[in-house]
Amino acid sequence: MGSLKDTYTLSNGIEIPVLGYGTWQVTDPQDAIDGVVNAVKEGYRHIDTAQMYRNEEYVGQGIKQCGVPREDLFVTSKLNNTNHGYDNTRKTVEESLKKLDLDYLDLFLIHWPVVKNNGGDWKQDNIDTWRALEDLYEEGKLKAIGLSNFAVPHLNNIVENCRVMPMVNQIRLHPGVRQEDTVELSRKHNMVVEAWSPLSPMKYLKDDSEVNAMSEKYGKSIAQLLLRWSVQHGFVTLTKSVHEERIRSNADIFDFELSDEDMSYFDNLTFDELSKPDDFEER
Repeated sequence: MGSLKDTYTLSNGIEIPVLGYGTWQVTDPQDAIDGVVNAVKEGYRHIDTAQMYRNEEYVGQGIKQCGVPREDLFVTSKLNNTNHGYDNTRKTVEESLKKLDLDYLDLFLIHWPVVKNNGGDWKQDNIDTWRALEDLYEEGKLKAIGLSNFAVPHLNNIVENCRVMPMVNQIRLHPGVRQEDTVELSRKHNMVVEAWSPLSPMKYLKDDSEVNAMSEKYGKSIAQLLLRWSVQHGFVTLTKSVHEERIRSNADIFDFELSDEDMSYFDNLTFDELSKPDDFEER
């Protein structure tokens, strides 16, 4: 991947930009609007939000104000955990479209496979929820549909019971959390893999002599090295910032390439704190 304009092709032929602008935790209305506008100004064409983020309305305003035609943007949202089930899913997708003030979404994901404190049958719950997304996809309101945070058992449940195969699996991926079995199974079924939280290891790497030597060698920040690692692994990578300079810096990763040796170094890093199950918070 050599450009912010580069894309992957989903299994249904839709193009998804390799780098996305994420909006998790951006709840201030003006920050959310300005973040989208600034990201698009810097060349991002992929905007990621979610019902859970409670900012769809502001993201939609940013999309309206960014000055780029709707058809040139790729917009993703995700299903809130309280909205699982066939009827709830259909209803709340319509609500998301209304909040975003869009006629369609380029991608819509089930945000989490197992809802905390639900107490029900997660397998049937996901099948019913997925059926709603299949119908909305076939109706044209969703141009692509997929999953988020689905591990191997959750993936198998959908794959074995779906009419339309998921096109994306968005999961936590970065050095120290590689989820190789999930990545492998997702790709086996032709899903593009998206990486969230790609910069989580930054605070652990500031005193790493090897990484600091890489930073000097490539003339790039540690954040840029981590984002480049993600892109070189073939992941659609989601970045997040409300600061214009950081938004610009996060996109400046296409003029260099990590060597095989440096990729391997990142691949083999481990961070005990980042691999705890409770660190995979609902987000």
